[in-house]
Amino acid sequence: MSEQRVLYRRIVREFGKASVQPRQKRNNEILHNFRVTFQHRANSKNSQEFARDVENFTTFLSSQTQYKALMERYNPLFDLTAEERIEATARRRLHVSSPETLDALNKVSHYLTHEHGPVALPTETVYGLGANALNTKASSRIFSVKGRPPDNPLIVHVSSSSMLASLLPSDYQIPPMYRLLMKHFWPGPLTLLFPTNPKIIPSIITANQPTVAIRMPSNPIARALISVADVPIAAPSANSSGKPSPTRAEHVLRDIGGKIRFILDGGPCDVGLESTVVDGLHEDGNLRVLRPGGLPVEEIERVLQMQNPSGSVPKVLVHRRDFTDALLEQAPTTPGMKYRHYSPSIPVILLMTSKAPDAVQCLTPSALIQQLQDTALYDNPPKHIGLLMPSDSSLFQQLIPFSELQWNHFSLGSEREPAVMAQRLFDGLLTLEERSVDLILIQGIDEAREGLAFMNRVIKAAGETRWISLG
Repeated sequence: MSEQRVLYRRIVREFGKASVQPRQKRNNEILHNFRVTFQHRANSKNSQEFARDVENFTTFLSSQTQYKALMERYNPLFDLTAEERIEATARRRLHVSSPETLDALNKVSHYLTHEHGPVALPTETVYGLGANALNTKASSRIFSVKGRPPDNPLIVHVSSSSMLASLLPSDYQIPPMYRLLMKHFWPGPLTLLFPTNPKIIPSIITANQPTVAIRMPSNPIARALISVADVPIAAPSANSSGKPSPTRAEHVLRDIGGKIRFILDGGPCDVGLESTVVDGLHEDGNLRVLRPGGLPVEEIERVLQMQNPSGSVPKVLVHRRDFTDALLEQAPTTPGMKYRHYSPSIPVILLMTSKAPDAVQCLTPSALIQQLQDTALYDNPPKHIGLLMPSDSSLFQQLIPFSELQWNHFSLGSEREPAVMAQRLFDGLLTLEERSVDLILIQGIDEAREGLAFMNRVIKAAGETRWISLG
């Protein structure tokens, strides 16, 4: 049998495995078109290119097979992620048809509610270290596993509007502006501050503050676990305090895997940055973004404007950009405000290509390289350097020709897609750390949309900032 015929049959087999329909129901028209294309490519003179195309196509089909298997395993949970109004989701009854999935959820929920142990679970933002939010002993274990300061409050995750109501003071009425945000952005990466009910929520959750931060995650596994356990789950990021947040199960395993019993693997996180935290409890009627996150501020402003097209629209004020509050920073009502976060175990330098502040020296790429090799600045000048940059950036293109250093590039995607860059940030920091680079260089981006949260994390992760002139 010819080599081409072997390759052809191999691909057809993979096509059958990847098909959502049973093998006998494969689309014959697609197969016919593929056969014609295959024959045309096989007759070309470039055999290496043909072999590479075949290998790439086979790999693609194989990945589709794996995706199909995951869909069959988790499909019963996907119904929970639809962008529905919170009132509708509250009436939903959880139905899990996969025995394997249901068994895992039952085991983990029993551990949460009866043994009061913390577990790692996926959310759409980052992986969380979850515990029963109504139990002081369970919640305290989050702090001990992470090494988290006790004055750093936790976010509580709920699965329904009735669960939310059970946590609030009985006489509290959710304000119309909150209902508007919940309608548009729950479930999703939005956390809202509510008055706490100290009879229900332990003070360890709120760090003795009068408010509690609550959100409804859209990740199907997180929602299903909360529903099966039938308790709200307090869940900061599942990492050692101060380190980059995990966006894959393997990140959790490498960091705190030896300290917890269960890690629910839900694949990579869709958003990759923590939730946006909003405080709408002030008398002036404005919204204060205490922590920018996966929900862009522009989306909140859009919804407010849409609701009041000709009337007065509340302002959306971002902490440290539009306002500061020294008392709030000393006694924060939400995570991410007081302590240094997101730092890997190796040095990080932020490279800015925007206009430098007055009296700040701007370096050329070659001058930056010279600095990195200067023994007067470094006892052991870094040789193996990680680049956390968009692959289409001018800075990246100007740095890689310098062969004096060993570059290890983790692509953030395209400069034109801030959501992708945000989703890949923590993965990049943790991946480059695992590759044992000596130093990480991160390129700053415009603080629009997801770029605001991206820069919030990067500025906290970096020990130094340098401005670069691209000429």
